[in-house]
Parts: sequence; structure tokens; C-alpha cells
Amino acid sequence: MSKNITPYKDSDLGKKEQVAQMFDTISGNYDNLNRVISFGIDVKWRKKVLAIVNQSQPEVILDIATGTGDLAILMAQTKANKIIGLDISAGMLEVGVKKIADKKLSNRIEMVLGDSENMPFDDNYFDAITVAFGVRNFETLEKGLSEILRVLKPNGVFVILETSVPDKTPYKQGYNFYSKNILPLIGKLFSKDDVAYGYLSESAASFPYGEALNNILRKTGFIDVKAMPQTFGVATIYSASKK
Repeated sequence: MSKNITPYKDSDLGKKEQVAQMFDTISGNYDNLNRVISFGIDVKWRKKVLAIVNQSQPEVILDIATGTGDLAILMAQTKANKIIGLDISAGMLEVGVKKIADKKLSNRIEMVLGDSENMPFDDNYFDAITVAFGVRNFETLEKGLSEILRVLKPNGVFVILETSVPDKTPYKQGYNFYSKNILPLIGKLFSKDDVAYGYLSESAASFPYGEALNNILRKTGFIDVKAMPQTFGVATIYSASKK
């Protein structure tokens, strides 16, 4: 079970409410800040997620923790006729809706305000489900994964893109220094929320990755679980399916 880290240590709100509040606050700067923080490599990782999903030729796709819709928009390169982006932050979705309209994709992509641990969708509904940099924000990881399993069709594909920690020297030391010192500093310089990128760094460092997350996925009921480390292990793509 993952350690439950919250954005605001002194808040009486639950993790879900705190995460929604945090992303509402940083939504206007989120896209540009992400490009800076990841040196733009996150775009390459998302394209790899697209390639995995595209192999299954899905008709209906769900992107969980869609934020401003980057991955949902990328999924429009598949032949899917329906793409839904789900997020708990109204502020992030508002930015995403504008991006989707600008790209003239509103007829294919729908943005939905909702909780990934209690989704408003029928069982066995989606051919493919993705989540990029969002599973570590679940209040209860196992509950969120079980809900994903519920709405995924049998033989459907589930793909996670999430931060991880490099195991090898000197990448491990470099990652630790960057995430603990540089990342929060960049966040403070460019964001209205002083604690947001400190939380994102702390939650990334403590979240289970590699075989640890594989085992949680298997325990939840997923099959064909596979972890694919990216860029020296600073991120990992996970793929899984359903019986």
C-alpha cells in the first residue's frame, strides 16, 4: 500500500479535496511548467502510451486524471470515436476544454468532472483506459485501480505513465537532488501555489514503482502486467489487461 501524502499538511480536507484545490490553483501554469520540469521528455513518453493503446484499436477510451487533456487529445490520433477525459479539478478541465475546442476535437473528446475512485460509468465500458501522472494522487490506490478494472472491458488495455526512481548510479543521485531541490524551486518561481510542486516531488519519491506497482496491479485483478522504465528510470510505463 502506498504512503498517503497530501499537498497541504495543515488542512482538514481529505486528500481528494486537497488535490483538487491544488490543481485548480496551478491549472493556468501547469502545461508550460510541466514542459520545463521534464525538459519536454514527457511528450515522448505520452507518444509511447499512444502507440500501446493504438495497437488494440479501441473505439471508446477513458483518460483518468486527464488534467488539461494532453493525453486525451493525443488519443484522438487513434480511430476511437469516443474519448472521455476525467478529472477531479474543475480548473484543469476548464483549460482542457479550451484546448480541445481550439483543435476542433469537441465532437470526439468529452471532459468530465469526477472522482476516479467512484466513476459514473457502467461496468465493462471502455476498450482502453490511460492515466498519466495521476495514480499517485489517488486517495486510496487500490480502490482507484479496482474501479478502473470495473469499467474496463475484458481484454481491454490499461496503460499507466507515472514517475519512478532510477535504481542505478549516478542517475539515482541526480534524480534525488533534482526532485528534492530543483523541482520545488521551479514550482515556487512559476506557480501561485508554493507547496504544489513540493507535494508532487514528495509523492513521486514515495510512490511504489516497478515490480512493487506490478504486484499491486496483479493483486487488484489485472493480468498481463508489464513495466517499461523510461529515460534511465525517471518514469515508467505500465501496461495491463483484464480477463
